Amino acid sequence: MRSDIEIAQATEMKDIAEIAKKVGINEKYLEKYGNYKTKVNLDVYEDLQGKEDGNLILVTAINPTSAGEGKSTTTVGLVEALNKEGHFTIGCIREPSLGPVFGVKGGAAGGGYSQVIPMEDINLHFTGDMHAIGIANALIAALIDNHIHQGNELDIDINNITWKRCVDMNDRSLRSVTIGQNRPGSKANGVERQDGFNITVASEVMAILCLSTDMDDFKARIAKIIIGYNTAGKPVTVKDLKAVGAVAMVMKDALKPNLVQTLEHNAMFVHGGPFANIAHGCNSLMATKLALRLADYVVTEAGFGADLGSEKFIDIKSRIGELHPKCIVIVATVRALKMHGGQPKDELKEENVDALLKGVANLEKHIETVQSYGLPYVVAINKFAADTDKEREALFGWCQEKGVTAVESDVWANGGAGGKELANAVVDACAQNKDFNFIYDINDSFEDKLHKIVTTCYGANKAVLTEDAQKTLKLLKENGLDKLPLCMAKTPASLTDDPKVLGRPTDFDITVSELRVSAGAGFIVALTGAVMTMPGLPKVPAAERMDVTEDGKIVGLF
Repeated sequence: MRSDIEIAQATEMKDIAEIAKKVGINEKYLEKYGNYKTKVNLDVYEDLQGKEDGNLILVTAINPTSAGEGKSTTTVGLVEALNKEGHFTIGCIREPSLGPVFGVKGGAAGGGYSQVIPMEDINLHFTGDMHAIGIANALIAALIDNHIHQGNELDIDINNITWKRCVDMNDRSLRSVTIGQNRPGSKANGVERQDGFNITVASEVMAILCLSTDMDDFKARIAKIIIGYNTAGKPVTVKDLKAVGAVAMVMKDALKPNLVQTLEHNAMFVHGGPFANIAHGCNSLMATKLALRLADYVVTEAGFGADLGSEKFIDIKSRIGELHPKCIVIVATVRALKMHGGQPKDELKEENVDALLKGVANLEKHIETVQSYGLPYVVAINKFAADTDKEREALFGWCQEKGVTAVESDVWANGGAGGKELANAVVDACAQNKDFNFIYDINDSFEDKLHKIVTTCYGANKAVLTEDAQKTLKLLKENGLDKLPLCMAKTPASLTDDPKVLGRPTDFDITVSELRVSAGAGFIVALTGAVMTMPGLPKVPAAERMDVTEDGKIVGLF
């Protein structure tokens, strides 16, 4: 079997203008980056006045394991399948971060015969959006320290600066650093203070990019970013630094959605990429809204499992963007469920129905979470070659017994043709056209919001705030910032805040170790357990197997 990159490189791509024309985008709105990728100018809405939105389909999953679930592959394959079945469909996914590309997780452009291309470009520098976000974040950081160095008119408390620097790489050495170090008697390098780095996808600039509706909205949100507090405990914002215009200038092109194509030459928007374990985990609202205006069906994904990604899609993105999902797809695999049932990864090729039926409790919890939204759902069982007939029969038997609509998906091996049954099930689910529920009311107290998330989506007893988190919450309440939606930062590997606890645990609490307010994005980030906003590289990084041949061909990239 050929690797993902070999499959992608063997595909003859169509000119992106042809793909755009196919979905009704006039070429005058394209800002092309070569022949196969383009940004779409938001003036395109002038041609779309009066059009009704299509049906929005959200793809989520069980808690991911190192065995892999194929959520992005299912997302892309469902786009292929729906189009093959005659339903005008566009996909919307996130841009990959270079950190996991060179680390262990991989990219985010699908796999096998359900991929988005050009996959090398998408997984590397693409159209420069990540670079723009990194520079915008760095500009704010530089202006903060320059302001302090030049006299600190805003009376910024150097021990209470919340804005961190960022880089789009997994680099644990940058989590905590000292900046502004000078030689004795010198002040040339600024004021010495403690600082740290996030990975770029955890920057509030990324979150704002993904939740803005246009440039004016983006600038209004950037202005609200709280970079820290003054010595009186009052927030200091990017507007106070007079940096809004410069940041908007740096981000001018990054705000425009990126359009590319699938292996079967269907349209895919790839725009924005916040992680779901440390950020809100959804592609840009601008791309999603544009796709909804163009197509009859729009397939998008939220990061990781329904405990993280779909909760944030519903409670943050759908709330802010006034979106109405029509159906949720929950991706699961036989092998991942066996891991949740206690089977070691190196034994997954061995048949183990007992482990499967024990691990299916994890799927059951995610189904319950999705049901709490009040939306129709379909379970997609992503097929792998090692799955045995007995295992498949046991899993589908369980689903039938529980009244769960479940279909097998074979889009990795067969592209759109392998997703026909899934596509038909999703169309039937969308036809139910049900209203949906948020997990919490926006006017709930911070404590009530937190309690509803951890009990409803994780199955925890309660949330416990550390002393530091309690101090921050007191500060947020004093400044009227405690009524914002919550963005939970939690390990994706477990329903708990401990990545080693698989399956469906019971009788546990969630520890909130830190709170960070993202006033521009419009939410409070609650960090749980030992989750990091700057990941580290594994013992054997994926980067070690990557190379470029003499003729410029990339090899080893998945």
